[in-house]
Amino acid sequence: MATTTRAASAPTAAAPATTATLQDFFELEALYTSEERLIRDSVREFVRAEILPQVGEWWQDGHFPADLPRKFGEMGMLGVTLPEEYGGAGASATAYGLLNREVEYGDSGMRSFVSVQSSLVMYPLFTYGREALKRAWLPRLASGEAIGCFGLTEPDAGSDPGAMRTRCRRVGDEWVVNGVKRWITSGSTSHVAVVWARDEEDGTVRGFLIETDTPGFSAVDIKTKASMRASVTSELYLDDVVVPDASRFDVTGLRGPLSCLNQARYGIAWGVLGAGFACLEEAAAYVEDRPVFGMPLAGKQLVQASLADMFSDLTKGALLAYHLGRLKEQGKDTPARVSMAKRDNVRTALAAARSARDLLGGNGITTEYGAIRHMLNLETVATYEGTDTVHTLVLGREITGHNAF
Repeated sequence: MATTTRAASAPTAAAPATTATLQDFFELEALYTSEERLIRDSVREFVRAEILPQVGEWWQDGHFPADLPRKFGEMGMLGVTLPEEYGGAGASATAYGLLNREVEYGDSGMRSFVSVQSSLVMYPLFTYGREALKRAWLPRLASGEAIGCFGLTEPDAGSDPGAMRTRCRRVGDEWVVNGVKRWITSGSTSHVAVVWARDEEDGTVRGFLIETDTPGFSAVDIKTKASMRASVTSELYLDDVVVPDASRFDVTGLRGPLSCLNQARYGIAWGVLGAGFACLEEAAAYVEDRPVFGMPLAGKQLVQASLADMFSDLTKGALLAYHLGRLKEQGKDTPARVSMAKRDNVRTALAAARSARDLLGGNGITTEYGAIRHMLNLETVATYEGTDTVHTLVLGREITGHNAF
């Protein structure tokens, strides 16, 4: 019986993955509600039209456009989970996560503004503020007419908020606050500041909403940053600032500020995926167009291995963020779960940015591409709202029951 030999055919190149394929490899799309998709898509369109074309220049110039807060407000991006009566949209935690992811696809500094305004200012005001205070400020903060900042970190009290030196003392129906806060997003542009201080009488930590035009309150911008350059970062000075008791939050102890940080960390766990996927997509497009030794750089094994690692890790991060969002909607977003998501997703995004910068070669150090900007921004994200080390120890305590701080 005769046999025939079939010549081996050369492998054909597969079509490159689309943005939708890269960002939704495990088909989470079908699990989002129509409202969640609508919010995400509107923010995505806004970021690509209003932020991406100019953010490299803003970052290089150390500039945060003054008209952006109003634009964010007009898009309904601020305090999106709050009830409509206070200016929010009553949206889900997952919708808020998706919003952060789309904003950080543009830049971590842009997401930082949205996160601070929503999670660190509007959240404590809604949760702990008196009704009159909420009515007066939440709608203005939601619209972007007013800007807020969050004063917890100090020059000598970052990862250890219990060591704060800012003090408050009650004098009749008022409080007098003295201290310094550092690394404060939107500090010099804010109309109100959420400030945490230790009561001189009993040592209790208390929170206040302080109008920034109050005598004794001042802010100075930090200009020496090599990260988050398209974001305003300031130091706050409070010198005998008098605050009415009506502006004091109804919460005592570190439970107040730590609950705010938990909200912000949740948004970060989603947001950094946007920066990571932006780097992956940029690198994938670049290596396809970059010739080396007679073929696209994309055809090299080590290049594909790097892209595969980025793709796989970011996809796992997206699955983690999605499930955390649904747990949060059920009230199951424990601090340890949020710490894991924040820590691991920041690690993943930062590794993706570093790999993308490497794949872009010399071009990767210019702000004409996003990789170096995202990489440097993410160094800050790895530090604020709890450092990588702090979240590691939170997880270690969860495993062992021993506090190793």
